[in-house]
Amino acid sequence: MPKTIPEPDAVSQPFWDSVDQQKLMLQHCASCDRLQYPPRAQCQDCGKAELTWREVEGKGHILETMVVHDTRVVRRKIDVPFNVALVSLDEAPYINFLSNLPGVKAHEAPQGAPVELIFEELEGSDGRFIHEWKLI
Repeated sequence: MPKTIPEPDAVSQPFWDSVDQQKLMLQHCASCDRLQYPPRAQCQDCGKAELTWREVEGKGHILETMVVHDTRVVRRKIDVPFNVALVSLDEAPYINFLSNLPGVKAHEAPQGAPVELIFEELEGSDGRFIHEWKLI
């Protein structure tokens, strides 16, 4: 099933541009020295708008997993059962991502396993990418 990305807005556009360049860039607050994801107009910790973009390595580990056996999302019905994993970023363990863990069969995603970032080109997108995580 073809994957999609959300429609970027002014705040999230730099994030999606970095993904298209096969990099993971997160917002960094100069005031409190914290990374944040998802992108926001202000720092989620201190509330200041002193945000820049910083590239991160893209390594993490699986915190939790679940398997979806039924979905109301019509375009995902052909994929069931599929994994949903909560991935914690090693560089900033307070930042989490969701992933389907491409290439990992349902029920075979080990909790605590190390993962790394990969980029998948979206079908028919003319060079657009989506970020995913794979077991290492």
